[in-house]
Amino acid sequence: MDLELTGRVALVVGGQGYIGAVVAETLRREGATVVVASRSADGPDAVTIDTASQASVDAGVARVLEQHGRIDVLVVTAAPAAGTLDPEKASDPEQVATAIDGKALGFLRVANAVLPHQQRAGSGRVVVISGQNAYLAGNITTSLRNAATSIIAKNLADQVAGSGVAVNVVNPGTVTDEPAAEVQQGAGGESSPQQIADLVAFLASPRSAVSGESVSIAHRVRGQLTI
Repeated sequence: MDLELTGRVALVVGGQGYIGAVVAETLRREGATVVVASRSADGPDAVTIDTASQASVDAGVARVLEQHGRIDVLVVTAAPAAGTLDPEKASDPEQVATAIDGKALGFLRVANAVLPHQQRAGSGRVVVISGQNAYLAGNITTSLRNAATSIIAKNLADQVAGSGVAVNVVNPGTVTDEPAAEVQQGAGGESSPQQIADLVAFLASPRSAVSGESVSIAHRVRGQLTI
């Protein structure tokens, strides 16, 4: 299937990370012009963006628009890895607030900077990587930062509904180079960065009519039912 991404401009925030780098390369293979953003990005196809700073976000987005004239696709994978969060402080308000800012509000800052340009263009795709911890209790920090990301994305999708712009969430479980076939009770299925990138590429495509969804990749939490 031709995803019709040739010639489109994609900004991948967190594009030097474990998932983001594969997303960026996959979009390039599909023909998109990809700009990688991170706090330490460097090079002609890169831009420095610190999602904790609105000023940094605005400056980085402005630079991409100046160089390329538009941002057809925004993918946000930037967030502190779950392994950097202290499980002993899962209920600590300071850690919870920092985690939400690092993931959910970081996404919101970038989305707020890009969406008005996409709305004026009458088309655009926004995809954020969150996680299946959004469906699980047991760790306030990880639950809230992922749930908040999904809630923000759904609200943004509703705000731009009917404008030609779509906003969606991809929720991985455990991410590994060699995903296991089996799925443990109370856990989500494993997926690889490439599997995630392939889903992101479809959601980033004008061929996709999906918007306002939180899509689990691999198996959604085994034993969990949502109606």
